Amino acid sequence: MAKNFTSREEDYSQWYNELVIKADLAEHSAVRGCMVIKPYGYAIWEKIQAQLDKMFKETGHVNAYFPIFIPKSLFEAEEKNAEGFAKECAVVTHYRLKTDPNDSTKLVVDPNAKLEEELIVRPTSEAIIWNTYKGWIESYRDLPILCNQWANVVRWEMRTRLFLRTAEFLWQEGHTAHATETEAIEETKKMLEVYAEFAEKFMAMPVLKGVKTESERFAGALDTYCIEALMQDGKALQAGTSHFLGQNFAKAFDVKYATKEGKQEYVWATSWGVSTRLMGGLIMTHSDDDGLVLPPNLAPIQVAIVPIYKGEEQLAQISEQVAVIKTELEAKGISVKYDDRDTHKPGFKFAEYEFKGVPVRLAIGPRDMENGTIEVARRDTKEKEVLQQKDIANKIEHLLEQIQTNLYQKAADFRDEMTSKADSWDEFKDIIDNKTGFVLAHWDGTAETEEKIKQETKATIRCIPLNGKTEEGKCVFSGNPSKQRVIFAKAY
Repeated sequence: MAKNFTSREEDYSQWYNELVIKADLAEHSAVRGCMVIKPYGYAIWEKIQAQLDKMFKETGHVNAYFPIFIPKSLFEAEEKNAEGFAKECAVVTHYRLKTDPNDSTKLVVDPNAKLEEELIVRPTSEAIIWNTYKGWIESYRDLPILCNQWANVVRWEMRTRLFLRTAEFLWQEGHTAHATETEAIEETKKMLEVYAEFAEKFMAMPVLKGVKTESERFAGALDTYCIEALMQDGKALQAGTSHFLGQNFAKAFDVKYATKEGKQEYVWATSWGVSTRLMGGLIMTHSDDDGLVLPPNLAPIQVAIVPIYKGEEQLAQISEQVAVIKTELEAKGISVKYDDRDTHKPGFKFAEYEFKGVPVRLAIGPRDMENGTIEVARRDTKEKEVLQQKDIANKIEHLLEQIQTNLYQKAADFRDEMTSKADSWDEFKDIIDNKTGFVLAHWDGTAETEEKIKQETKATIRCIPLNGKTEEGKCVFSGNPSKQRVIFAKAY
């Protein structure tokens, strides 16, 4: 299966594109820039969605749903937000087609069906949600509102790549309303921690937590907090963002509440989101030249069992024993697939599950039946061993935990190896061009310097680290004073 597969070293971009398609995760659709997420890819997204949804609800959030269409006047209400997304908007102008009077086999837009007001297909939902919240909020008793929605959004990207950047993508977007600035800031930071915990514990993807510079903030936000991950090619991936919106949207939509003292105050807001871009991060953090490598916590199939047999009688005997093992594994919450297809040989099945990143593969044949053994192969290290079937469920449970830990540690070690300090412009450029990865360097805090560095090296400030220490220094570009290093990298 992997013989005609481009290696990472040969062409990382091509490797990624081929892997997404050949592993049956997604494919290009008939709509330019849009993708079809195939069942196996969607099964991984469902695991991501289920865990995040659980974590959101554990922190007091509830799900709701808001329209995909936003009246243009509402979209324009918060100027910075509208300006930030204007170039990516899809706009609905008419509501009906009719038969072409010159060709009855074709349909054309009915000029008499023009909308009174154009509708924006949501690139993000702040406008429609804050217009809605105006009707929900009257007094302090109505606060906080802690809503999340799972939805699709449309951003008309010119250059697209499956999962990483598509014209339409799936995501969740939280939108919360609070009585005080302090509560809103606490919410923003809390959700950043949720994202970081999810990335590290479930995706086995180490992340840096930080704050975006003013030029990199979400349009309409006062502060944007983010988690940044490092992919195997040395490029950064913004894996999640949490925005402190201040009172910008409350003022734009006139959302006020009556305090306990009876005064009218504007509400404080946050929004936060992650998308199917996480799928790209999952692939590029762990996978190799033999295909996908999935962390057990997010693998749709955690254990695949392949029988090795000759004839129906041997298969029946093996299947009877596998049923016992499968039941024991499933009792521990482990997802198992028993592949007894007679249309493919064991070697094909081994290669298929390896390519699809299944964490553990078990093989059992007549000799194993005699000896009470089973062959165990792990995807992350390619190691194989023969174990006794006795207590196999506990052994596999512990093995899955080991694989999860190993994948995280391997990614963390790689990130550490690919994180450098630069104290001069020449050193900075050399690292960005040749080593790549994260670069810790001083910056003078100006948007002008930030833009010049980006123009000359294509590196951007990924974040100002939250755990960054005060350190007197000089900006690598301008030589002007700086009090803290920031994280630079080329990014997706």
